[in-house]
Amino acid sequence: MIVRKLRLDRGLSQEQLSLMSGVSVRTIQRIERGARATPETLKCLAAVLDVDFSELRKDQQMIANTPRPGLTDEEREALEYVRDIKGFYTHALQFAVTIVILAGLNLWFTPGFLWVGFVAVGWGIGLIAHGLWVFEVFNWFGADWEKRQVAKRLRR
Repeated sequence: MIVRKLRLDRGLSQEQLSLMSGVSVRTIQRIERGARATPETLKCLAAVLDVDFSELRKDQQMIANTPRPGLTDEEREALEYVRDIKGFYTHALQFAVTIVILAGLNLWFTPGFLWVGFVAVGWGIGLIAHGLWVFEVFNWFGADWEKRQVAKRLRR
């Protein structure tokens, strides 16, 4: 969003900014519509637009923290829950693929010592904790706890 303003202030088209920065026109269009950009992309744009990288980075963080318009609180919570579940399933898939690869390497190079078990147990404990948190089996820090902490801070 700020990229568009800075680009227009300098009288540049999206194509000109693309040529000068090495960033594709499509990426510039997405950023100007509010999409997130990588730090490398922001650095390229900051150099061409003659602004500090932190200024563009701050704008990106504001975009990330802005709630989506038109969503109710219940819909936002549901969206966040689905993202958490997706993160857990991604974590579980990474665990499975990595352990299978490591098991193959373990059996190929050192079949007499199954060190992959140590990795599987350690990472497995983390995966179980992640699952318990995502599926709220033990919800020590739930919404009620958050509300009490906010109220406690506001009283001071």
